[in-house]
Amino acid sequence: MDLIIDGLIEAIRLLWNGNSEVFAITWLSLKVSGTATLISVFLGVYTGVTIALSSFWGKRAVVVLVNTCMGFPPVVIGLVVTIFLWRSGPLGNFGLLYTPTAIIIAQTIIAAPIVTGISIAAINQLPEKLRLQALALGATRLQMVWLLIREARLPLLAAIMAGFGGVISEIGASIMVGGNIKGHTRVLTTATAMETSKGNFELAIALSIILLLLMIVVNSVLTTIQMKGR
Repeated sequence: MDLIIDGLIEAIRLLWNGNSEVFAITWLSLKVSGTATLISVFLGVYTGVTIALSSFWGKRAVVVLVNTCMGFPPVVIGLVVTIFLWRSGPLGNFGLLYTPTAIIIAQTIIAAPIVTGISIAAINQLPEKLRLQALALGATRLQMVWLLIREARLPLLAAIMAGFGGVISEIGASIMVGGNIKGHTRVLTTATAMETSKGNFELAIALSIILLLLMIVVNSVLTTIQMKGR
């Protein structure tokens, strides 16, 4: 219990004193995970809506694959991305390994299936007559799709929250492709793991509290938007 209290005090002290390293780590975490979430939203919503509104052979298998990828181990994704970005890998010439860009790539791969799966479910739960009515009233297919997205905006906001929560708290892939380099690729989760391994529990708890506060703030904003939309 004393460790938790000391960690809370340390978190307050770090924030109050404006610790530059902690703020840099926090900003990088928000920037990397925010970018990955934004990319995954565009990819996931587009893919999810396309799958939900299309009829093709093997659709059930595709949905099963998407749902399976929603729970794919981040460490496996980190391994695959590392192999591709390795110097002798297919994308090694770009020099992306151990950079924030590499973390964004890995986190996007983690979040995209989450957003895609929830988007499929969100569109499928809408009445099928809604699509037919929109087309019957003269709407183009693009206008009909936009109408469905607007009608499903509340669960789609939940998809954004799920995607962001999945990547901001992820550590396996981030540490593998980012390398946890101080001042360059160190984010809140990897910094917390490092401080824990060094026995600096107060600082580790402080970083964890900052991570939780960051998640609470972001999710509170999205939840407020969701409730207003309702």
